[in-house]
Amino acid sequence: MDFFGAQDQARRLTVRLVLLLLMAVAGMVAAAVLIVAVAMALLDGGQAGADPLARAFDPVLLGSVALGVVAVVAVGSLMRHRQLRGGGSAVAEALGGRLINANTHDTDEQRLLNVVEEMAIASGMPVPAVYVLEESAINAFAAGHAPHDAAIGVTRGAIQSLDRDELQGVIAHEFSHILHGDMRLNMRLVALLYGILVIGLVGRMLLRGMVGRRAVRSSRRGNGQAVMLGAGIALMAVGYVGTLCGNLIKAAVSRQREFLADASAVQYTRNPAGLARALKRLAAHSHGSELRATQAAEFSHLYFGRGLRGLSGLTATHPPLTTRIERLEPDWDGNLPEPRPVSDDPAAERREPGDMPSTAGLAGLAAVDTLSSRPTTTHSAGTHGLSQRVGQPGPADILRARQTLDGLDDRLLEAAHEPYAARALVYGILMGVDPSSRQRQRQALVDQALPEVLVELDRLAPPLAAMTPGQRLALIELALPVLRQLTTAQFAGFRTCLARLMAEETHPGALQWALHRIVLVGIEGPRYRRHRHLQLAALEAPIARLLSSLAKAGDVEEAEAREAFQSALQALPIAPAYMDRLAGPAELDQAVEKLLQLPDDDKILLLDAMARCVFHDGRIAPPEAEMLRAVAWSMGCPLPATAAD
Repeated sequence: MDFFGAQDQARRLTVRLVLLLLMAVAGMVAAAVLIVAVAMALLDGGQAGADPLARAFDPVLLGSVALGVVAVVAVGSLMRHRQLRGGGSAVAEALGGRLINANTHDTDEQRLLNVVEEMAIASGMPVPAVYVLEESAINAFAAGHAPHDAAIGVTRGAIQSLDRDELQGVIAHEFSHILHGDMRLNMRLVALLYGILVIGLVGRMLLRGMVGRRAVRSSRRGNGQAVMLGAGIALMAVGYVGTLCGNLIKAAVSRQREFLADASAVQYTRNPAGLARALKRLAAHSHGSELRATQAAEFSHLYFGRGLRGLSGLTATHPPLTTRIERLEPDWDGNLPEPRPVSDDPAAERREPGDMPSTAGLAGLAAVDTLSSRPTTTHSAGTHGLSQRVGQPGPADILRARQTLDGLDDRLLEAAHEPYAARALVYGILMGVDPSSRQRQRQALVDQALPEVLVELDRLAPPLAAMTPGQRLALIELALPVLRQLTTAQFAGFRTCLARLMAEETHPGALQWALHRIVLVGIEGPRYRRHRHLQLAALEAPIARLLSSLAKAGDVEEAEAREAFQSALQALPIAPAYMDRLAGPAELDQAVEKLLQLPDDDKILLLDAMARCVFHDGRIAPPEAEMLRAVAWSMGCPLPATAAD
């Protein structure tokens, strides 16, 4: 499934999720009303002259019960949503995860970070935060509201038991959840279902409280205890209905998305054998995928493996392992591998760039297109252009990412993983090439930046000067996880420095603006109205501003820029006018924030128009390719590493 089709399906599943939630709440309301009605009939049935049915079905009483159930569900959901505002990191920490230090000396953790960074650069995504869960099971998850706050968690059992190809298959599976919108859908599912579970938790708390107070013997307190005991049992019963409904909802939403993630992981790596072996090792592992964390059940639909015991049939959040393996290897004989130690040297498990998948992997490629029952989404004009590559990394992109990482100066690579040096690295990348501009920008940093950062900037000056086009975007992506850990005060100072650098630039170009925007959006996320769609015809001015800036990128003549602009218009049903004046960074920011509100079909057209603009002369320089990827990324459309080749 293509990027936009998967996003559309995730949005449709969100609507389906809301409908299922309403059905679950209706079931809980019905259960609560029935329990209260029966209780009232039993209590009043023995009183002379009483009409137990009239009391039991009193509209005011039953309406109050129904409103109470709805209120508890709503308040619980809102509270959980607030608790998870931190994104994927909040989930990882709730499961006992520990953020991996970017400069860790643990070889297993180094290998994991390398695989995650490689996949992020290959797919054109910001590098997510990476957590390790000190669990013996083999499992992993991706969580977050959006790519800028995403986190990937992997158990210690997984990073110790899986070789590099197997681990890459698991990470590719998790990146599929990020790229296809599953991650955001799953976070909404957690918040909505928590409200359903709250009622059962309240009943459990009441029952536990009653057990601790059994020593109280007075008749008055005994009656109160009887009422509290009945309330606890009733709430537990309603909570059981809610829990069952919640498990059914999670299962209905997540099972097919797991098949899609498996298929996408194979598409990304072209190595079904790696993912299949990871699933086999999971099936053979003594600890399986079961997590011991207290809140493991709440997040069960996020995991690579099931994560819990006892979920089967309609309540299973994951397809059976045997089914997943057979889809990857149709000729699998059912044998599982013996546990084996993994090399302590991360480099020893890195496949050489020219290596091909194993024979089993090549044979499994024939089954790639049938790995899931995913529907095919077709779009209007423009599907044969650059838009087809959005969110669709492949083996060539992973190879390019690996080569990019290997080609980075060690000093720059280390700087991207250290708080002070990461800020200096970004400043150095965003400083202009004009000597007078650089002099003013340097003075601005002297006035504003921390002394420790200036020292790092001076130390990094030689490797920054030798940096080649194509490395800038990768270095920014590598630095983002560290920059997201800045305190509020540190980030405010960092943001001010970025603004000063742009203000002191004599002629800020489209590439500098795009890289500057990637840094801020990668940390803060985009700012736009998510639920409001605007059509192309209503956004002629922002489109003209963006395409004119792209056409003027680099040292081109005015006539050539106009030709590039006209070439871009061939992909659009509208004809905005070329803008002679060079747009400033603030204007470009406003343009992109409006263009983010385009529906997917119109984004496809705009992406292909951008590609025509850059490729109008039949060639593309490395800086232009980097600029195109950066601008597309700022619009929420990640382009793989080789998309602009």
